[in-house]
Amino acid sequence: MNATKKTATRDTSATGWTDEERAAMKEHVAELKKEKSRGGKTSAADGLADLLDKIGQLPAEDKAMAERIHSVVMAAAPDLAPRTWYGMPAWALDGKVLCFFTPASKFKERYSSFGFNAVANLDDGSMWPTSWAITRLSKADEKRIGELVKTAVS
Repeated sequence: MNATKKTATRDTSATGWTDEERAAMKEHVAELKKEKSRGGKTSAADGLADLLDKIGQLPAEDKAMAERIHSVVMAAAPDLAPRTWYGMPAWALDGKVLCFFTPASKFKERYSSFGFNAVANLDDGSMWPTSWAITRLSKADEKRIGELVKTAVS
């Protein structure tokens, strides 16, 4: 594989951000405004509706993967609160985003990813992964994601 292959053009000369990054920031601001309009807290039902709406807007391949990941996450940790985060499907623990799915289409990448934030209990020595690239989702991958989520909430 050619190590110099680029997956997206990054013309950041004027602003430091790609169009996709600016769009994600705008989506996050909209999410914060929506939460404020809900009295500063989003209910589980509202969070789920937001997540499912966002998944429904994805291109077919990303949508199918996001739906499967949502099912895996909720089966592994039903107490997590579905929501969106920077316009991406995410799942929160005690109001803080624990894990999230970044569709390939979000930043015009060649792969999607599933990642964890610092609240996840994944510590393993002095160095451990917090994000995984996903090009297709096998049953073994689903099992691994479920295991990671269970560990992250423990």
